[in-house]
Amino acid sequence: MRIKILFFISLLTSAAGLFAQTVIPLYTGAIPNSVPNNMKEITINWDGHFGGYKSIANPTLEVYLPAAAGANGSAVIICPGGGYGMESYQAEGINIANAFIKQGTAAFILKYRLPSDSIMKDKSIGPMQDAQQAIKRVRENAVNWHIEADKIGIMGFSAGGHLAASAAVHFDSSFITNKEHTSLRPDFMVLVYPVISMTDQLTHAGSRQNLLGDNISLEKINFFSNEKNVTEKTPPAWITHSEEDKVVDVDNSILFYEALRHHHVPVEMHLYPKGNHGFVLSQPTEQWMRPLFDWMKTNGWMK
Repeated sequence: MRIKILFFISLLTSAAGLFAQTVIPLYTGAIPNSVPNNMKEITINWDGHFGGYKSIANPTLEVYLPAAAGANGSAVIICPGGGYGMESYQAEGINIANAFIKQGTAAFILKYRLPSDSIMKDKSIGPMQDAQQAIKRVRENAVNWHIEADKIGIMGFSAGGHLAASAAVHFDSSFITNKEHTSLRPDFMVLVYPVISMTDQLTHAGSRQNLLGDNISLEKINFFSNEKNVTEKTPPAWITHSEEDKVVDVDNSILFYEALRHHHVPVEMHLYPKGNHGFVLSQPTEQWMRPLFDWMKTNGWMK
């Protein structure tokens, strides 16, 4: 009942022309692919300030709705990064959501389950299930949230970029119950210094270990190497990365860009010569996001 009340208050606040925010459970029933567990979520603080979470077993969506008068009908589901071992929720979630709603775009921060054998039957598909459920949930509630169902994108940072890209290339393989046959295809994707590949030559070792574990089959490596799964139906992409990234090699983005280009998928990429992993986080959020906003406007996702 409390969730329903909060959701109703959120809608009223948006209608009044204010920024609205609430947190809702990602699933309305049982969480798929889960096993009984006693995992306790841990809040991470950096320098005395909230940073994010780890040990996440109960996924949520944090809803940010723009002022009604300036809403443009588009929405972005945000997947914070953290090597599939934690989620940088403040810098790669809350700050980004606030920037989007100022532009009139609704934002939904996905606190996805972190892969763990202690809470999942198959940890490799847990985050993907949550990303698909987020797309389904937002699309099915588009009218309530004043969103156009064909303007829903997904955005991810680092390992969250791997999750966003995975949802984009595997949208036609449903890992959740979808009796309504709701489209799980995001209309566009935004990837910020993303992990793309799970191959030995290119992957971020920590992300692969956390997601796939040991003794990985070639079939699973290929499935989760997103550059190998692009088709002509893959949604358009905007990508940014630094050439100096010492954590996630820029070739992840370059290889994905090439795969998209060769399959005639519209893609725009911004590479910068300086800056290590997370380089955009040292800049004012709305400043580094300006080229992204321009791209969204050019493509009709933002007025």
